[in-house]
Amino acid sequence: MPVQPTIVEYYLALLPGVIPSHALARLDLVAVGDASPRPLSEKLLERPRLLRHIANLVPDPTRSHLVTYNTTPLERDIALSVGIPMYGADPRLFGWGTKSGCRRLFAEEGVRHPLGAEDLRTLDDVVAALVRMRRQRPTMSAAIVKLNEGVSGAGNAMVDLEALPAPGAPDEQPALAERIRAMRLESPDVATQAYVDKLAERAGIVEELISGAELRSPSVQLRVLPSGEVELLSTHDQLLGGPSGQSYLGARFPADFAYARTISEEARTIGTRLAKEGVLGRFAIDFVVVREPDGGWTSYAIEINLRKGGTTHPFLTLQFLTDGRYDAGTGLFLTTAGKEKHLVATDHLESPLLRGLRVADLFDIVARHGLHFDQARQAGVVLHMLSSVTEEGRIGLTAVGDSPADAQRRYHQAERILLDEAATALADGPSIR
Repeated sequence: MPVQPTIVEYYLALLPGVIPSHALARLDLVAVGDASPRPLSEKLLERPRLLRHIANLVPDPTRSHLVTYNTTPLERDIALSVGIPMYGADPRLFGWGTKSGCRRLFAEEGVRHPLGAEDLRTLDDVVAALVRMRRQRPTMSAAIVKLNEGVSGAGNAMVDLEALPAPGAPDEQPALAERIRAMRLESPDVATQAYVDKLAERAGIVEELISGAELRSPSVQLRVLPSGEVELLSTHDQLLGGPSGQSYLGARFPADFAYARTISEEARTIGTRLAKEGVLGRFAIDFVVVREPDGGWTSYAIEINLRKGGTTHPFLTLQFLTDGRYDAGTGLFLTTAGKEKHLVATDHLESPLLRGLRVADLFDIVARHGLHFDQARQAGVVLHMLSSVTEEGRIGLTAVGDSPADAQRRYHQAERILLDEAATALADGPSIR
């Protein structure tokens, strides 16, 4: 659907050293006019004339490429239709980005990952896998079933393994089957039978739930250049939530220095293998790290996302606003002036109260409370997902500061102001007589 002109103006005004009107003259926005909940790529492929129009907007196909969030056969076909290359993983390599494919690659490259089993299609497969896993790890207290193509934790289900019969006992399998039927799905909108059907269709894995006194969920972003070079882009600490703490909500950047270098080295090993397989473009690798009694951290590779992820957008926002770079050696992001920058971001600032605000109200709040991104100080807040506020009661924000504490302070301040203003707008509504 069309993007409101005020939203376009908001982002163009953030461009450093660029006159917004000049940028606007070089921007073409093409709306399909179809708000149905289907992939945009699918809608475009249904409209050859619209694709021809987009192709005609490309000034020089030899110096252009298609950038997408995901790279499925649909996006590949759009690139072929428009006549420009797609900068992303070829869909034929999709298997490496599935949960089963990840586990196989981790094992082949000697990267530590949770105990588990892959290529499962039935609940009986899950039971048999857990029987084998409990023989290896009798103290295992919980496991996670994951659909091969689950995103942001939505395809996960938790299985409680506490107080079960001992491994190998005659009644172990029936007890495990009962626990699996009672597994807690991360997504409240998915019925258990629908989940089981999806497992049969696309397969999945089961793996031990990593536990410890202190757990964190960092990720590493990389990209493979057309030359085949693997470039480490960033590390993040992911902010997770949901029923079992498996759903992605946001991130802090950069990741804690205590383990950033370790996970970066392991990510580079994985990235080098993916480059050999022919992967191109951006991708991310998720980890779980556990603090050990001696204060050190042990890392476990969890999954590969052969696409852009939730941490991509905040990092690019920071990079484009400051023209800075991430130093993999120090784990720091530095501006061109050598100044350190940090961010806290979310895609899930959600509340029913926010539905009462219009996009124009958001900009008014930004102006009145000074929530702008200040180019002089290269710090402040940038909002995103603005179009979803009235329908979903949800927006995103990226808070940039000079230290972790400064970025966190700006984040909490923006969150508090937006929710307080939304509550006030609701209270000031017209009375019904």
